[in-house]
Amino acid sequence: MTSTVLIADDDPVQRRLLEAMVRRFGYDIESVEGGEQALERLQTGDKTPVDLLILDLVMPDLDGMGVLGRMRDRGITTPVIVQTAHGSIETVISAMRAGALDFVVKPVGAERLQISIKNALRFDALEDEIRRIGRKASGALTFKDIFTRSEDMMRAVRLGERAAKSNIPVLIEGESGVGKELMARAIQGGSDRKGKPFVTVNCGALPHNLVESILFGHEKGAFTGATEKHTGKFVEANGGTIFLDEVGELPLDAQVKLLRALQEGEIDPVGARKSVRVDVRLISATNKNLIEQVKRGEFREDLYYRLNVFPISIPPLRNRRADVPDLARRFLARFAAEEGKRLRGLTAETLALLSTYDWPGNVRQLENALFRAVVLSDGDELTVAEFPQIAAHVEGFDVRVPPAPAPVGMAPSQREIVRVEVRDPNVLRLLDENGDVRKLDALEEEVIRFALTHYRGQMSAMARKLGIGRSTLYRKLKDYGLAEENSGGGADAA
Repeated sequence: MTSTVLIADDDPVQRRLLEAMVRRFGYDIESVEGGEQALERLQTGDKTPVDLLILDLVMPDLDGMGVLGRMRDRGITTPVIVQTAHGSIETVISAMRAGALDFVVKPVGAERLQISIKNALRFDALEDEIRRIGRKASGALTFKDIFTRSEDMMRAVRLGERAAKSNIPVLIEGESGVGKELMARAIQGGSDRKGKPFVTVNCGALPHNLVESILFGHEKGAFTGATEKHTGKFVEANGGTIFLDEVGELPLDAQVKLLRALQEGEIDPVGARKSVRVDVRLISATNKNLIEQVKRGEFREDLYYRLNVFPISIPPLRNRRADVPDLARRFLARFAAEEGKRLRGLTAETLALLSTYDWPGNVRQLENALFRAVVLSDGDELTVAEFPQIAAHVEGFDVRVPPAPAPVGMAPSQREIVRVEVRDPNVLRLLDENGDVRKLDALEEEVIRFALTHYRGQMSAMARKLGIGRSTLYRKLKDYGLAEENSGGGADAA
């Protein structure tokens, strides 16, 4: 899903001009006639979030400066580009001090407006990433940091918000890379344990002979090599939250002690003479089917029911494709800043490619793909050419990646040159499957079929743009069997 731009302007002519330009840039458009309506739309929680506001400074009910002031008072952080018919220095300074990111003077040119929009979205994405990283480091990450446009993901977030209001054990289920730890941190940040310790344990990475020591601690001399006392992860998390990632990987003997910790609120350090009381919130996560592990005897049934009190399922990225563009922009902003690259964004074709791919590695794979693309990029935008491995798996994007070039030092004749060819899915294909030139009638049918969709069945516009008469167009539609597709619709336009 593309970014949503809100236009606030009381002049209907100027509003339509802006709508046409912004829509041509590939963004979704919403328009309002005044400042009060703009504020109301920005605060609407049940609609698609507004990514950018283009704000006229002179409006009858509430002017642009008034809107900026109320946005600041209400904590609305949507980036704003102001437009004015009088580009005085005083006006610009006042608007920027009030919170605007950029300004344009009416009538604004298309190129100037497009650059301003891209810069504003990039700056907003970078600010969001910086704020999120800061909250993560301080243990104050909240559900507002889980930005989503997917109904399935919104449902998971609503469950997380409910879980945060109590100390109930939570089991987060989902494939690797979907963001289970992010959900766990948001639950902590939305609870009364906000700012307290958040200790993560990857159960799959623990050596089996040291699991109990790492989780529950040990006394000095408890076993060979125990030269000093170790407190353990549960004691480290005392007062806060412990997150057991991939909990299904725990060995059975450690599961017994974990069950006791949940039931009694006590742990038994290895070699200790008495138990230690701990106050922790337990959140566990798994990418496996725990009930199947229970049936196979690999996971204790009593522990399963203790962990699975409040399950939350995180959908894979392929089931929430609407989130891909926003995630990609945020990753791009962060990595571009880290690598010192001046990248304004991603092209429309690149966003289409990323939104079409299935992402078996989910959000983690998308993050790594953006990192690689930023490092390799030499332009001011990321193009499909920076994602050859992804494009090779998406229909409509022809990518050929020959073997890697030979190491430096080999003779030029021995080196392989890597060429990446990307085919725009809207480009007319001239060759058939056998490599022969396609017949003229097949090409003509494809062109007319494309025009039928592009001009929404408006016959006058189609005939004019194709350079043929309307009667000829009607005949060709009938010959190619396209007349029925246009029946019932296609309001004509002169």
